[in-house]
Amino acid sequence: MPTSVELPVLTGNLILDFYDRMPQIVARCAPAAGGPVGFALPDLDDAVRGFFAAATASWRPLGEYGGHGITLLDLTGNPGTHTTKTYASLLIVARAVEHIRRTGRKVLIFSPTSGNKGVALRDAVLRALDAGLATPEQLRVATIAPSTGRHKLRATRLSEDPALRRLNPQMSYSGTDPETVKSLAREFARTHTPRDGVDVWFSLDLANYMIADAARALFEHHVDPATRPRLHAHAVSSAFGLLGYHAGRDLLESTGAATPATRPASLLVQHLAAPDMVLSLRRTALPAYSLDEGLYHREGDDPHFPAVTYDPAEVLDPTFYTHNPPTSPAMNDLIARHGGDGIVVSLAECIGRYPQLRARLAPAGVALPADPRRLHEWSTVMALTGVLNAADRALLDPGRDIVVHGTGHYAEGMYEPLCGTALHPVTTPADIAAALEA
Repeated sequence: MPTSVELPVLTGNLILDFYDRMPQIVARCAPAAGGPVGFALPDLDDAVRGFFAAATASWRPLGEYGGHGITLLDLTGNPGTHTTKTYASLLIVARAVEHIRRTGRKVLIFSPTSGNKGVALRDAVLRALDAGLATPEQLRVATIAPSTGRHKLRATRLSEDPALRRLNPQMSYSGTDPETVKSLAREFARTHTPRDGVDVWFSLDLANYMIADAARALFEHHVDPATRPRLHAHAVSSAFGLLGYHAGRDLLESTGAATPATRPASLLVQHLAAPDMVLSLRRTALPAYSLDEGLYHREGDDPHFPAVTYDPAEVLDPTFYTHNPPTSPAMNDLIARHGGDGIVVSLAECIGRYPQLRARLAPAGVALPADPRRLHEWSTVMALTGVLNAADRALLDPGRDIVVHGTGHYAEGMYEPLCGTALHPVTTPADIAAALEA
């Protein structure tokens, strides 16, 4: 039996356990200045440790499938987010806190989001305020999400307290293309003239997320160093998580703690609405689908794409909305050097696997709702469906253990949705400015 399956559940803190390695990670992932706040982190004291306490991670065996031992790298332990965006958001906010302390200036963190990133940034800011690391006037956050991700947004004290709601607006863009939130936010950040004493930090930068994601490799090496060939599977939009993981592996290998020979391969898992990274990797186009008895069936025999789907252009989860990500060349190069593949999954395939996935995940502490219609975040289900499909279709090298990055799962009833006056509708940079000055 593969070693990874025999191990018990192992847990740790993805930031605190490797806090002394953060300067090395920053040097490898982000050699530039780091925007208006830099990369300095506050010294660890009780308040800072309490702030970072939500950065938990778990290594959870899931048994075997098709001759592959499967382990879940569970990155969803923070109940304020239930997603992996916790780690980067905590580090972003900690850097803002240190900047405030060092310069006396205020910070407004500003970011577009499909939903999860914004939820995590708001959660991190609230944690910092509750820990006394900054005052509400010193540390603020403003996020803009497409209306397609509205069901992912959460009500917290930032939205319920009138003063905090005014200082920390959550904006909603109702245009037809969800990805427009990125260009809209960039245009505002480019043209906005901040008030005196306030640094506006447009935090949507790959380096800000790779720093946190690099710690995944350090955590894996700490709890279960690879002794057999492995593959890391990840539901991706731009693959920030896997790029960060490989940056962490680079660090381990540069210090001699690990060798390139044990570097895991990578499996990109995407959905039909945004399959661009798989298409780039495979150098192909989406196959055609034909309708037959209520389901669309794939034409041709390419096993990297869904055999059946309810809709050839379906949005399985709006979390994954990026087209033509600039990260594709880097990910293609990593897979060329270290192995791996890509696969696209459909909602029909996830539904078909759902009872099996729910039973497999339950012993690992992941409680999926019995009714899949209540699931509001499909990342973990997508990734595991992709792994099982890839195993069934002989897309995985024989004998490889599989590590599934559990990057998100939450359902109706696990949080209070954000709604009503807590959402500011915006369509232009001027609307964003008005929401910030309301």
